[in-house]
Amino acid sequence: MTDSRIVAEKLLQVNAVQLNPEHPFTWASGWKSPIYCDNRRVLSFPFVRDFIKSELCNLVFERFPDAELLAGVATAGIAWGAMVADQLKLPYIYVRSNPKDHGLGNQIEGFYQKGQKTVVIEDLVSTGKSSLQVAEVLKNEGLEVQGMVSIFNYGFPVAAEAVRNSGLKYYSLTAYPELIDLAVEKGIVTPGRHEILLKWRDDPAKWEGVQ
Repeated sequence: MTDSRIVAEKLLQVNAVQLNPEHPFTWASGWKSPIYCDNRRVLSFPFVRDFIKSELCNLVFERFPDAELLAGVATAGIAWGAMVADQLKLPYIYVRSNPKDHGLGNQIEGFYQKGQKTVVIEDLVSTGKSSLQVAEVLKNEGLEVQGMVSIFNYGFPVAAEAVRNSGLKYYSLTAYPELIDLAVEKGIVTPGRHEILLKWRDDPAKWEGVQ
């Protein structure tokens, strides 16, 4: 199993993660955040992309050796899921957040058979809501969802509780605490901002930025 700090270092290396507590980012949910993680950026850096792909493959192989099908989460998880499925030589599908409003109206794209042991591939997990919704869609189609893997997760208590309640196994290559610790060591974040960044994670919905 790869050290999560190495994965965090790769994300920082290609600026896939930006940290700015003084000028927080606004998420689609309306939350103010001192961090923005964009793993799509990794796709543009071949050597880092290959490293992350290999580590995701190792994670799936080690934790879900019986997997028969991989399912990417649209849209950011599609590319990663396809690369992992290709390397592991497993069938692959991807799942939209909603059924298409044209054509065949599919929500699940690709060929699958009921009962297949399936692993969900996500790029990152915040609240866990979208990933768990995908898992439910797959279960409703008769697939046996074994669990989920991601590159990064924020470690929100609400996400941990949601995953726990779902009964699914979930593993991530790296997480927010490791990344913040590394950012402090590298001088990307000053020690005085470390506590602020960790406090945000405890209650992100109410965080208003650095006063």
